[in-house]
Amino acid sequence: MITVQLYTTLGCHLCEQALALLNGLHAELDLSIEAVEIAESDELIERYGIRIPVVTRMGSLEELGWPFNEVMLKAFLTEALP
Repeated sequence: MITVQLYTTLGCHLCEQALALLNGLHAELDLSIEAVEIAESDELIERYGIRIPVVTRMGSLEELGWPFNEVMLKAFLTEALP
């Protein structure tokens, strides 16, 4: 299972598109998707406020920021996996 976090906020249409891409890969990649609401943290607002949506993968320090498509997202999620 690949655990991912999607940094998002309410009303973000780009975030909704990113979530749809993640949901499209959910079964194929056995994803566990956690939406992280940045509005609940000043630190997250400062870090991601103008960059969302951003996807991270558990166990990696790398981030994938918008814009991305399904091919880019799949490559990001599966690179360097054992």
